[in-house]
Amino acid sequence: MAALCVLLVVACAYDYGSGRIPNLLLLGMLAAGMVQRTLAEGPWGAAAFLTATAVMTALMYPFFKIGAMGAGDVKLLGVCAGYLPGSRILLFLFFSMLTAAIFSLIKFWRKQNLKERMQYLAEYLWEVSRTGNWHLYVENLREQREACLCRSGPVLISALMYWGGVY
Repeated sequence: MAALCVLLVVACAYDYGSGRIPNLLLLGMLAAGMVQRTLAEGPWGAAAFLTATAVMTALMYPFFKIGAMGAGDVKLLGVCAGYLPGSRILLFLFFSMLTAAIFSLIKFWRKQNLKERMQYLAEYLWEVSRTGNWHLYVENLREQREACLCRSGPVLISALMYWGGVY
């Protein structure tokens, strides 16, 4: 878990600095997790790692498709899931998303646009429910940058919470 947290700190540095998480870093995290789980649990550990990674990535992919998450965030959540026991993966996701929601509220408060962002979300959800057609959450590139939230920080916090015994 220590290796994961160190790699997550590096991911945060990239994410908050450039808005991207390099695929090479994600591959390094994947390799480190595979080795760790294989050494600890044998070949079944490697299989469990790959299964958790694939399932989490598949579950998060729709959020990437509508533009609510970046590809790096989806891959980061997937890789991190592989490090955890199966019984803790949903708690990891919950605490990651809860922390991200808190970060978002702080960002909205600082920019004083909470009402505007909530109205935009409500209009988006109304449009999707009315038409049944999923589309990009934010289509304007300038608005997309404005609404962007780096999720590597919340993922790191959730991993630290797990490592610290919170869940």
